[in-house]
Amino acid sequence: MEHTDIGESVSETTHDQESLVSDCESGTSSVNPEQFGLFSGNGTRRVEEGSSEYNIIKKKIVSGVESLGEHTTVVAIHRNSYSSVMGQARLQSFRIFSEAVTTKCNGNANIKDAWYGDSEDGILKIVSHGFGQCGKPQSSELYGLGIYLSPMDSCIDSMKSSIVDKNGLSHLLLCRVILGNMEVIHPGSEQFQPSSELFDSGVDNLLAPRKYIIWTTHMNTHILPEYIISFMTHPCLKGFKRIKEPVFKPTSPWMPFPDLISVLSRVLPPGTIGLISKYHSDYLERKITRQYLIQRVRQIAGDKLLISVIKSFRGKVRLIVVK
Repeated sequence: MEHTDIGESVSETTHDQESLVSDCESGTSSVNPEQFGLFSGNGTRRVEEGSSEYNIIKKKIVSGVESLGEHTTVVAIHRNSYSSVMGQARLQSFRIFSEAVTTKCNGNANIKDAWYGDSEDGILKIVSHGFGQCGKPQSSELYGLGIYLSPMDSCIDSMKSSIVDKNGLSHLLLCRVILGNMEVIHPGSEQFQPSSELFDSGVDNLLAPRKYIIWTTHMNTHILPEYIISFMTHPCLKGFKRIKEPVFKPTSPWMPFPDLISVLSRVLPPGTIGLISKYHSDYLERKITRQYLIQRVRQIAGDKLLISVIKSFRGKVRLIVVK
């Protein structure tokens, strides 16, 4: 079985889709891509900006988040070359298991492209040594114990698992994944392997999947990381005028964050409130910056709702200042 070019696979799924550009998108990035050759020298090569390969991947990320009112700037894309001895071994292993699952599943290994989000260091380790741990992503409900990946049209879920580095960049892996026969895994499950030999992977919903679950026993044979995408996200008001960044002063009126969560809990589902509360806890523990917290809350709740809540609290529009 020949190694499939993920760029060609992506192009097939995006051929009939028009490029969508967020109202707040800027034509240039304030980040110098050459400054962040983070993954060069680790068995990867830089994908040339403007190439069809680059544009196909960029298009999928931008279109995947713009509906949430968030603009994404792709800073760099690297492709895993698998040129080392161990890299060739991992590539060959993926080919062998692809053929085995194809035979097992009557000619269809069900190979898909999927996203995986992690920190810069985590992605470097995966590219260099393979997956070394699995479990519940910090931003996700438990769906068994394994590696969680997102389908091509749901990159936002993997973005939530990525961690902003010191340069303000987040990183995603674009992988080839052998799914074979999938079984539904329900929320709260602690399953850690296929329930029977009939199945190869897990999924949260067969008709409209948001999560692919690859079990521990398969994580380094059924997942082939092919691209690393480094990007920045910039929240904006889609359909509204851009809100200028405020200059915060100690005397400025502000809404305590616990009060904001309390009000939002009346209109948002418990799972969403739990995610917002976790970002707030991470901020209090200095795991993330205030800017990143505000960015994520705006992404999750939406600016229209936040403006309404803050208006009712202070009588005029104020952006959130974290207590």
